[in-house]
Amino acid sequence: MTVTFGPAGLGSTEQALQVLEGYFSLGFRACEISFTRGVYIKEEQCPPIKKKAEELGIILSIHAPYFVNLNSEEPEKREASKKRIIECCRIGEMLGAKLVVFHPGYYGKLHDEAYSNIKKGILDIMEIIKEKGWKIRVAPETTGRINVFGSIEEISALAQQTGCSFCIDFAHILARYKKIEHEKIEIAFPQKEWHCHFSGISYGEKGEKRHVPTQKKEWEELLKSLPKNRDIRIINESPVMIGDSIEGLKVYNKIK
Repeated sequence: MTVTFGPAGLGSTEQALQVLEGYFSLGFRACEISFTRGVYIKEEQCPPIKKKAEELGIILSIHAPYFVNLNSEEPEKREASKKRIIECCRIGEMLGAKLVVFHPGYYGKLHDEAYSNIKKGILDIMEIIKEKGWKIRVAPETTGRINVFGSIEEISALAQQTGCSFCIDFAHILARYKKIEHEKIEIAFPQKEWHCHFSGISYGEKGEKRHVPTQKKEWEELLKSLPKNRDIRIINESPVMIGDSIEGLKVYNKIK
């Protein structure tokens, strides 16, 4: 098992190269660029960021905007969601990013049609990626609320049936199911490479409320439970993601 760590943020483009160097010095080999409120990196800003990340051996990924819903009742909103993901893929490709992570959508009034609608949306996006000759992959994420599409079973099925990648968010899984069944997750995702999110999380009956700082005990429980035959990236999304990623790396280096 190899596990790499990194935070869910790169920050401003003006400081991006220095930030990457700082991440490298802390031992991070992954970084997820947050496009959650929109794609903020311009084409001309991509080459130096890509070059620096490659020099340092830091694997980049992208988190697409939160306002994505491939199961919207309104067809034009589904199309707009696909366009947002595709734009993330376009810029992500220029950055040399490996994945675009996204929340697939809401059940809403189309609960019975949600899986087929989201699967179709992903296949449409993957077709454009193929046409463009891009290497980047899309990764629907396990989600933390019971009224939001993104159960372990749903994301597993999408990955197996479409060939897309996936993001296992352990905090979301805890909030959704009130427990983490590692054996179940390992069976659901037999792929050798895992892209994961992790942090502390506050949750209630309906699931996720908010991300909170990650406790050392939570890191220990997670890292001891991960399968030994996977290559795993863990992106920390807590409010103190840099400090928490440092803690995760420390725990990993003690137990590996």
